[in-house]
Amino acid sequence: MKVDRLVSIIMILLDKKRIGAQELADMFEVSPRTIYRDIDAINMAGIPVRAISGVGGGFEVMPEYKVDNKVFSTNDLYALLMGLSSLSNIMQGDELLYAIAKVKSFVPADKVKDIELKVNQVCIDLSPWMGNGNIQSYLEIIKTALQESKLLSFAYIAHHGNRTARTVEPYQLVLKSSHWYLQGYCHKRNEFRLFRVSRMSNLQMENETFPLGDYQKPKLDFGKTLETMQRKIKIRIHKSVMDMVLDFCTYEDFLPDGEGHYTVYFPFVENEYYYNILLSFGDKCECLEPLHVREEMKRRILEIAALYQE
Repeated sequence: MKVDRLVSIIMILLDKKRIGAQELADMFEVSPRTIYRDIDAINMAGIPVRAISGVGGGFEVMPEYKVDNKVFSTNDLYALLMGLSSLSNIMQGDELLYAIAKVKSFVPADKVKDIELKVNQVCIDLSPWMGNGNIQSYLEIIKTALQESKLLSFAYIAHHGNRTARTVEPYQLVLKSSHWYLQGYCHKRNEFRLFRVSRMSNLQMENETFPLGDYQKPKLDFGKTLETMQRKIKIRIHKSVMDMVLDFCTYEDFLPDGEGHYTVYFPFVENEYYYNILLSFGDKCECLEPLHVREEMKRRILEIAALYQE
């Protein structure tokens, strides 16, 4: 059963007053029997479709299902469709497609083109350019476990490559700064933990269920903490890495410095993460101040060079 065909049938039924099984079958190049199965699936999804027999008969969405279009304004429908369409880029599932179809059913006929134009003006695609091939399938497993309150088991790769077996009660799926995390109660640590999905392997949903209760939501906003820890360091970069540096600071932090170069006042915290950011700019970046950060960069670069000399 093709989901795209089901969604297309829903949109046709919402757009037209009535359409016959043979007409739908011809439209999608399938048998009328397949269309009847599709209609049953649409009914099970919560969209009431009835069959009218006789001349001029066919399938139609029950009139009482259609909600008064005035319930939602044009801006309401635009916001709903933009959010649902953005989710569909990263979260797969029939229920999301059905939700989009239901929201579209509220759009007045004279507003369809206007709202489609507005929705297409903003595209939020959170799917990665490349990366861990397990992420998408793991998200589906976690989503199912959340819905059914079932335990998850997996091997987890923590800092410095430490691998441990975990059994977790899943409570929340979190997307933070393009990375997916699972918030759950860890049976090994006997406390709530935040697990990065890309560090999981051999993820399995167990048959055992757990009682869903209150949980500690993860702390995700470290803005104020970073403000107290960060300081501006002075670096000199080549223009070829300017787009990369702009991911971490604003253009107001850039000062022209000779042909093809800029001096940048770069926000910095003295930890592995930020040193690795500077190293990622390669030979197109030089730390100028403070001296102890410059010396630490030099030490790290010499260690890398030593690996290749050996």
